[in-house]
Formats: sequence, structure tokens, C-alpha cells
Amino acid sequence: MQFRLRQMEVFRAVMLAGSVKGAAKLLAMSQPAVSRGIAHTEQCLGYPLFDRVKGRLCPTEEAKALIAEVEVESCYLHALQVNDLAARLGNGSAGSLNICSSACLSNGLTARAVARFLARYPKVQMQLRVCTLAEMPRMLLSNQVDLAIALMPLEHVNLEVEVVTSGRVVCVMPIDHPLASQERISLRDLVNIPVVAPPPSNPGGQLIEAALDELGVALNVCVHIWQTNVACALAAAGSHVALVDEFAAQELPPHQLRIVPIDEDISLTLR
Repeated sequence: MQFRLRQMEVFRAVMLAGSVKGAAKLLAMSQPAVSRGIAHTEQCLGYPLFDRVKGRLCPTEEAKALIAEVEVESCYLHALQVNDLAARLGNGSAGSLNICSSACLSNGLTARAVARFLARYPKVQMQLRVCTLAEMPRMLLSNQVDLAIALMPLEHVNLEVEVVTSGRVVCVMPIDHPLASQERISLRDLVNIPVVAPPPSNPGGQLIEAALDELGVALNVCVHIWQTNVACALAAAGSHVALVDEFAAQELPPHQLRIVPIDEDISLTLR
């Protein structure tokens, strides 16, 4: 039984694309070549990877288990990295830097930092991706990225963490909202109005919940969100107030939304 790197590549492409046609486009191969590759892989493994149902490929349970291992398999990822390096050397690149960032930082602080870095080192090939806090340790320890920029605390025994700067949670609301004229507000002022906020299971949501517990109040959270840009979009689309980090709020168009500081000190540390 053998499962070679080329077979992994073809199998992964079919799983990602959901069809032989889509996989052929991803791999720049012909559809018959992809079909032959899958058939040969199934023969080598001794079990089917896809059920053919009405002309469509449906992954078997074995395929679902296998793709999870392929995605995290270090030798496969290393092979992709070597391939990327070879391409960069051919393009005259002077090295590479792979970064992942919290979504709320990617459009602002991270993007500006990357732009300044490239201005100083124009021959460095950069890769920037957005990921969750929970994904960052795995991506770093598997060498998928060199550096992670996280808004919330990221602690791991095998990772070095450096504090960059700090910020706070703020309120974002439409410019015509009744609270928009105030210079500052308290979480108490939000008790009787619809609020958009991170869920309690989210690290940012936990900080907000701790501040509310200290005040002895609860909010009417109508929508729980995981990404700041979604919270801001909801605020801009209606009459809701959103609790978001100030880094993302600073990137908002001032003619659409108003940013109002809150009295309670809900601090966020960028690492």
C-alpha cells in the first residue's frame, strides 16, 4: 500500500474542488489524467476514495479521514514549501516571509506593517493569510507560517510571544444613532438596546462578559459575531450598536459609522 506525494496532490485537489473538472483546473491537468490518478490511488490503497453517484464524486468515509491527515501531514506541507521556494528562486526572490493575522487586524495594522516591510525589502516574497486564534499554534508549529499577529493572548510552551501594543473595546454605531452624539458611554447605557457582540466562548466575548459581571448587568445581544468586519457591517446596515476592537474600528469609513469609547476598561493586547 502506497500513497505518494503526487497522489496526495491529486486527491487533495479533487477534495477541494469537489469534481474532476475542478481538480484538473487547479492542477493544470487534463480531466482524464486526474481520473486515472484517482483510480490508480484507489488501486494502490485497496479501497475506494469516492462513490460515483449520478456522475458526481462523493467522498467516502475513508477519504474524509484521509484528507484531514493530508492537510496536516508535515512531509506534504514541506514538499509544497520546497516547490514554492524553487519558484521564488527562479523569480529572483531574496527570501520569503509567511504571516497569519487575526481577521480584525488584517485590513489595517497588519496590512500597513506588510506594506512598510515590502518597501524596505522589495525582493522578499510575502504570504499573508487570515486565521483564528485557535489555528495559529498549529500553523506556526507546522511551519506553515513564520509569524502570527494575534489580537488576543496566544500562549504556548513552544512559541515565543512578544507584546506589540494594546487597545480597547469600543462601541460602533450608525451616525444617526441616539447614542452617537455622546463622547463616551458605559456598558450600562446599552442594556435596553440591541447589541452586536462576540459570543461568550470567544476570547473577546469573555472579556466583555467579565466587565458586565463586574457591573452586574446583562446586554441584549441580538447577534453574536466572530469577525469584527461583520459586526461593523451589521451596525452600518441597521440601528444596532456593535462592540468591537479599536484596531478594526479605526479602519471604518467615518461618514457611515461613529466610534464611541466606553468607560469600562476592556483592554486588548496585540501579540
